[in-house]
Amino acid sequence: MALILGKEYCKVDSNGRFKFPIALKRQLTNEDGRFVIRQSIYAECLELWTYDSFREEVEKLQEKLNPYSREERELLRKLTEGNVIELDSNDRLLVPPEQKSVISKAKEVVLQSTGKWIELWDREAYDRMNQATSDYALRAEALLGADAVKIAADGKQ
Repeated sequence: MALILGKEYCKVDSNGRFKFPIALKRQLTNEDGRFVIRQSIYAECLELWTYDSFREEVEKLQEKLNPYSREERELLRKLTEGNVIELDSNDRLLVPPEQKSVISKAKEVVLQSTGKWIELWDREAYDRMNQATSDYALRAEALLGADAVKIAADGKQ
């Protein structure tokens, strides 16, 4: 599984394509150029996974969720709902029609890594989300404990 780090801004053409940034592509040396793109269930963005990372995620979900439980089957269906896309010869990615509504009006998108996948945001939606977020230091302390306070303090020096 690839570790992906970084934030990049990309222009989107009229067909819904954008050039995949070289800084991110260099981190995918062991990958084959295939991605899975799906709509996030948590935010107004798309998630871009390497094919291998998404396959591993699906395998974990299949181990945890019971396919004979209606509720768990519906969750599995929603979490595995995505499209396989590939880099073209010019290192561009095309957002499929099923997901294009998330960035339909975007002239620019933001690719924000989470380490395991990349969030693909309409630039305006990304800016709104960043302005509306709460205090990360308080959340880090509450969720991660004393170690988070030390990390935050070290980062301010």
